[in-house]
Amino acid sequence: MPRFDERSHDVMDAAARTDRTTYSLVHVAWLLAFLVGAASFGPVRRITSATTLLVELGTKDAPRPDVTITDLSMGNGSLHFRARLYAPRTPIRRCAVVGHGVHWKGIDEPRLANFASRLAARGVLALTPELADLADYRITRQGVDVLSLAVRRLAVRCGGTVGLIGFSFAGGLGLLAAEEPSVSEHLDYVASVGGYHDLSRELTFLLTDHVETPSGAVPRKAHEYGLVVLLYEHLDAFVPEEDLPTMQRAVRAWLMEDRANAWAFASLATSERSERLFVDLATGHRERFRGALSPVLSGEAVAERELSPAGRLGRIPVPVYLLHGQGDSVIPPEETVWAGREVEGRPHLALVSPLIEHVEIGGAPTFGDQWSLVHFMSRLL
Repeated sequence: MPRFDERSHDVMDAAARTDRTTYSLVHVAWLLAFLVGAASFGPVRRITSATTLLVELGTKDAPRPDVTITDLSMGNGSLHFRARLYAPRTPIRRCAVVGHGVHWKGIDEPRLANFASRLAARGVLALTPELADLADYRITRQGVDVLSLAVRRLAVRCGGTVGLIGFSFAGGLGLLAAEEPSVSEHLDYVASVGGYHDLSRELTFLLTDHVETPSGAVPRKAHEYGLVVLLYEHLDAFVPEEDLPTMQRAVRAWLMEDRANAWAFASLATSERSERLFVDLATGHRERFRGALSPVLSGEAVAERELSPAGRLGRIPVPVYLLHGQGDSVIPPEETVWAGREVEGRPHLALVSPLIEHVEIGGAPTFGDQWSLVHFMSRLL
């Protein structure tokens, strides 16, 4: 079963494409390059690079890029974090900070490393800072602070402006960072891939299986791990204080699909309340704590609003790029629709693509769908 954080809101997934789709994308690249070739070399390069990037990301065992990878320790005052720099061996064309999604491996997550490496192979100096709270399944201001500092540090290193790309929940945090003048002055663009616009609306979807669309609420099944993540973040409302550290380890192990350790930690709980909660989690009876989570989240409305880019996108002075998979069941694509409406009339590109499911291009994509995705990715190169 796929983990909560490995769903379609990540362009880094290396799921295999069919040969038909791969060849189709390559043909699209050369055709588009021919069509725009009279304009300038830059668009040709970006279009072909974007297409081959998408093909490589979806090709199992694609050749490893020849790039230089350096581990870093970064910090400022009380803020310290690990980071990794992916440098091209060819001349640097652009620079970008890339924020990972909710995943316990953080910057060591293989898909993130693959994506950053392949950006670097195309002349992009890519910095991946570790968002420790996101790696611990928590959405906090810490992610905004880390992304902000990473942008400023990379801009100094590059001697100019840089891009900021955030995947999944880092997409929303990246948009928040880009609103700050001390960050935006160093940006070429900000891109949210599968990110959220309104955190309260997103958490309500995970809790209720209803999506708030511009036309009203509609029922849609959320990824089942969403509830588990919400439970993990709010365990103190469900278990006695003496069991909290043990149960946090148990539920975190469950999210990491380490079932043996999850049961082992849970067996150390001292109360029937904790034991019953874990059994409900393990046996799929999550409706028993779904209702109890609702008032807990309602009490955090102010914090959720502060962590939402909704209502602030108009203050971002650089182009805003928004990409979402049409079938995303963790952060629904309507979040990109809402965000796109807010930046109408400003430099932006918002795309909800039917080609992205588990971030793979499958089925029989139309030329228009392929071009839209290639065109979007070309903006980042």
